[in-house]
Amino acid sequence: MTSDNTTLDASAPRLEVDSLLDDPHTRIVVCCGSGGVGKTTTAAALGVRAAERGRKVVVLTIDPARRLAQSMGISELDNVPRQVKGVDETSGGELHAMMLDMKRTFDEIVEGHADADRARAILENPFYQSLSAGFAGTQEYMAMEKLGQLRANDEWDLIIVDTPPSRSALDFLDAPKRLGSFLDGKFIRVLMAPAKVGGRAGMKFLNVGMSMMTGTLSKLMGGQLLRDVQTFVAAMDTMFGGFRTRADATYRLLQAPGTAFLVVAAPERDALREAAYFVERLAAEQMPLAGLVLNRVHGSGAAQLSAERALAAAEALTDRMAEDTHADPPADGDAEAGAAPDAAAGPAADRTENNLEANGIVDLDGGKAGSRTAGGLSPAAAAEHVTPTSASAAQLAAGLLRLHAERMQVLARERRTRDRFTALHPEVPVTEVAALPGDVHDLAGLRAIGDRLALNPTDTDD
Repeated sequence: MTSDNTTLDASAPRLEVDSLLDDPHTRIVVCCGSGGVGKTTTAAALGVRAAERGRKVVVLTIDPARRLAQSMGISELDNVPRQVKGVDETSGGELHAMMLDMKRTFDEIVEGHADADRARAILENPFYQSLSAGFAGTQEYMAMEKLGQLRANDEWDLIIVDTPPSRSALDFLDAPKRLGSFLDGKFIRVLMAPAKVGGRAGMKFLNVGMSMMTGTLSKLMGGQLLRDVQTFVAAMDTMFGGFRTRADATYRLLQAPGTAFLVVAAPERDALREAAYFVERLAAEQMPLAGLVLNRVHGSGAAQLSAERALAAAEALTDRMAEDTHADPPADGDAEAGAAPDAAAGPAADRTENNLEANGIVDLDGGKAGSRTAGGLSPAAAAEHVTPTSASAAQLAAGLLRLHAERMQVLARERRTRDRFTALHPEVPVTEVAALPGDVHDLAGLRAIGDRLALNPTDTDD
């Protein structure tokens, strides 16, 4: 449950998510932020909402946990967009999803820019296989390659990118340039030089000009690895210039007006500190920032009861229970006042003690539900009407008050953390997403997240 205590202050600009998704000029939305803040879920929820509002959407995830496929009811995602069933398409929209296969994307680049024999030599090269499977920055570079491919096809109204999970917010922006620089850099050109000269002259050049360097590299890399690298470089000769060119083109695409970055964060100090750093970096790189999505914000349906008042009330109840516990017990005569009449009471008493009455047998000790006893209801039926004692009710109330106080303290901490961010970056629009009671594992859950993303400040949850 949430209430208006989860809404932003009037001074903080509001991120209008539906306006962003409905704008036909918005062609790319990039969800970025630190790990574990809900980027994948946010990207998927945005995709569902945009599709059901009439846009043809593809969601590209780089999340190896495959949560996106599970929540969308797809058995498995791969490097090809798969249509998501169960999305309301009455407005004319569609939703497709895919998960980046960085090696397959690299293979597609090779196959698209080399003839069959050279492509086969590259794909079978051991150094290429290591590079394409896990070289630092390859995942981020291939994510940008795939984004460029999707945008160039012009098949989608909207591309939503779930950026790679990384420890540093800079990896997503820096890695494509780093890998492009490596593949088109001085080290590669040096290794490529002998192959370019060729023949006897090439051997003479290698022996005279590079013997010391080659010997050093052989010691550092191993002779076989160096030969694999040189073979890879020779086969890739005609392709190297394209890596830097494509990396630069995709970088410019990210800076274009049709792109919108959404920084996703949780209302926690570390997550918002990294979000603030990312906001500053995007501004420095002239990347178009749409706003901040503050995920998993807690709320309360009784926000008018402060933590201090709740704790004070719990203490008062506890003190009252302690006083009742130390009160004097009843006198013996009072305890016996309700005792059953003895046999001297006469025939009626005899009938009652012997489970007899004029209209039938009465089971005084083990009466079942619906049977009669001398006192009216049977013990089993009477148990259904027993209410908690005042002591147990007070104990329960005190526990609930303490739980409420803890929740209000969490809310206060989240508000302070959020307000610190908005004070540092007052120009950044923000939307808050109320925490759900459980994990998101289907389209209904993604719709619920989408509803919360677009929730107006004056709205509340039921």
